[in-house]
Amino acid sequence: MANSGVHVIVVSLAIVYIYFSTIFVFLNQWFGLRSSPGIINILVFTAVAIMCICNYVVAMFTDPGRVPPSFAPDIEDSDHPIHEIKRKGGDLRYCKKCCLYKPPRSHHCRVCKRCVLRMDHHCVWMNNCVGHANYKIFFVFVVYALLACIYSLILLLGSLTVDTPESERCYTSVYIISGLLLIPLSMALAVFLGWHTYLTLQNKTTIEVLLKSLPSALGDTHSLNNVCKCLMQYYEGVRAMLVAEQGGNVYSHPYDLGVYENLITVLGPNILCWVCPVSSYIGSGLHFRTAYDRHSTRTTS
Repeated sequence: MANSGVHVIVVSLAIVYIYFSTIFVFLNQWFGLRSSPGIINILVFTAVAIMCICNYVVAMFTDPGRVPPSFAPDIEDSDHPIHEIKRKGGDLRYCKKCCLYKPPRSHHCRVCKRCVLRMDHHCVWMNNCVGHANYKIFFVFVVYALLACIYSLILLLGSLTVDTPESERCYTSVYIISGLLLIPLSMALAVFLGWHTYLTLQNKTTIEVLLKSLPSALGDTHSLNNVCKCLMQYYEGVRAMLVAEQGGNVYSHPYDLGVYENLITVLGPNILCWVCPVSSYIGSGLHFRTAYDRHSTRTTS
C-alpha cells in the first residue's frame, strides 16, 4: 500500500508540474498572461485541469463497490435468470477469501483484499480499484487527462515558434522535461482511452476481455506462480472458442446490449452528465441487464 501512495504522489506532482509549466512558461511565452488570447487560454486550460483533478480525486476516494454480506444468488429469480458459474464444476462463483458468493462480474482484488463489484482492474495510480461505482468517473478522468496533455503539448509547440530575447531564454530544462513527460504520457493515455472506449461500447471489463479464459487463480489474485499454467489454459480456451466458431457457434458477450444501451449503462442516461464526476444512476451492481433479458421480453410480448 505504501508503494501505491508513492504512485499517487507521482501523479499529483505531474499534474502540478504540467499545470504551472503550461500557464507560466508556454502560455506566457506564446501569448503573454495579460493578453486576451492568454486570458482565454488560461481560463480554458484551468477548467480542464480542475475537471481532471476533480474526477481523479472522486475516483480515488469512491468505493468501487462491495459485496453485501447478505448477498446470495437466487437461482429461482425469474427477473435475473442469468448467473455466472465456475468454469470447472459449474458451481455458483464463491470467494473463499471473503466467504461470500460473487455477484455477476465481480472479482476478488488481492490488493484491496476483498471482492469488488464489476471489477475492471486495480489502479495503482489511484490506490483504488476501478469497479462498478467509480468506473465512469475513472473513464472521464482519462478523457480530461488526455485533453490536458494534448492542450499543454500544443501550447509548448506554439511557444517555440515565438522569438524571445536572449535574456528570457532560461526555460530550456522546462521544455526538455515537459517534452519527455507530455509526449509519452499523451501516447499512453490515448491508447488507454481507446481501450476503455472499446470496453464501454461493448459493455465489457478488462478482466472479462483479457482473463475470460484464464483460471480464477490468475484473474482474482494475479499470482505469478500460476502464469505458465494459466497461459496454457488460456490458449486452450482460445482454441476451443475458435473451434466453436468454426461450428457456427459464435460467442456473444451476454452484457452487450448494443452501442447506445451500453453507453447509457456505463456513462448514464443524461448526456450532459457524462463529463461530470457523478454516478448516481448505476444501481446496486449485484445484477446487470443482459441480451437474454431483451430476447425473453420480446418472446413474452
